[in-house]
Amino acid sequence: MKIVIIEPLGIEKESVEKISQENLSEHEIIYYDTRVTDEVTLIERAKEAEILVVANLPLNRNVLSACPHLKLISVAFTGIDHLDVNYCKEKNIMICNSVGYSTVAVAEEVFGMIIGLYRQLLASDERTRHQQTKEGLSLLEMAGKTIGVVGAGEIGQRVMKIAFAFDLKVLCYSRTKRMIQGVEFVDLDTLMKESDIITLHIPSTPATYHLIDADKIALMKKEAVLINTARGTIVDSEALAAALNNNKIAGAGIDVFEMEPPIPVEHPLLNAKNTILAPHIGFATKEALVKRAYVVFENIKKYLAGDPQNIC
Repeated sequence: MKIVIIEPLGIEKESVEKISQENLSEHEIIYYDTRVTDEVTLIERAKEAEILVVANLPLNRNVLSACPHLKLISVAFTGIDHLDVNYCKEKNIMICNSVGYSTVAVAEEVFGMIIGLYRQLLASDERTRHQQTKEGLSLLEMAGKTIGVVGAGEIGQRVMKIAFAFDLKVLCYSRTKRMIQGVEFVDLDTLMKESDIITLHIPSTPATYHLIDADKIALMKKEAVLINTARGTIVDSEALAAALNNNKIAGAGIDVFEMEPPIPVEHPLLNAKNTILAPHIGFATKEALVKRAYVVFENIKKYLAGDPQNIC
């Protein structure tokens, strides 16, 4: 089987080769450790592949249709919205994503964002470097506040677990209600109204596009902050920027946008007040990227084993 890793996986090439050989030593593996985006080069790299490994590199119909032998795409990412899923369905190309590798990393980033906003760490750093004091800074504690978690998957549940350690009351909105001790499940409007902190942990789908729009943001408390480490399209960025700039809400921590970085200079959140912005780094700890590589090749190994209960 010819396996092509079409872009870097974020860890040393030697580590990728070691992990792949541990799982798939009898197969031909080609690893490209540079990222390219032009279709001509992507097609040249992928055209003979029977199995493709991709992280968040977009692969459209033009590229995929040039791969006549392709049977599986093992995605080193949780989301798969950067692939032409419809084409894969048409051609019976299986897609496996990587679940669970970034649960700890993303959940920890959420609380880094919250602490950064609540304790105004960016402003404090700037003031200190310019011989200024704390005068005028309004600092908050998390203890006793209410956090609203949108989504009760693995990352959402990890966030809830950490929230209890900070003495936060936990509300959750999820299409699938679960029995989680200490968590109150509510509708989305109630969560938006009652939460001091709102954090998003749901996938990008047609149903979640701009789920957090101007109307939902208008329900938030003036002192509330919004954290998005999920997908950029879930939030209406223009509406969020307007609320921030008009002091309708207190702040936002954003790790994801409608596109992958670099973010265009005209993006509304780049000039919004009281924000902490990151270039999609929530998943990208050293530990998580190693876990991800193992998941990618384990998914391929399961697929090749041919056990329907074991595939992806």
